[in-house]
Amino acid sequence: MLEVGTIAPDFALPDQNGIIHKLRDFRGRKVVLYFYPKDNTSGCTKQACGYSENIARFTDNGIVVLGISKDSVGSHGRFADKFGLQFTILSDEELAVIRSYDVWKEKKQYGRSYMGVVRTTYLIDENGFIVMANDKVKAADDYAKMLEYLKI
Repeated sequence: MLEVGTIAPDFALPDQNGIIHKLRDFRGRKVVLYFYPKDNTSGCTKQACGYSENIARFTDNGIVVLGISKDSVGSHGRFADKFGLQFTILSDEELAVIRSYDVWKEKKQYGRSYMGVVRTTYLIDENGFIVMANDKVKAADDYAKMLEYLKI
């Protein structure tokens, strides 16, 4: 996980519609940037729907919400359509951004070790600095914790 106070690594990634987004394009606005393991899984769906159902609270306060996983643009498109997601989800199939944000880690499940995305949420300020980092995310509560932190 990247440290609070460091500059957030810039990136250029396609969203669920194939449109490229760069982090630098959001300078002047706060950005909630969350990394999640996989589209259409229980926890990831709860996390995405929580943000989507509360997106107006973020956008009304000038805050951008971006989700990132290693799933394809097509997978993201189907995921967004299926659940009516109202924010941008970005595809990082090459794992370049996932690695630059230090969320690609060894995980263990049922005694098996494998590499995967550790669910992590960052808050990036208007100048591009990380002001909050959480790698102990509870998927269903992530949006609420961010709203509480932001006091909105």
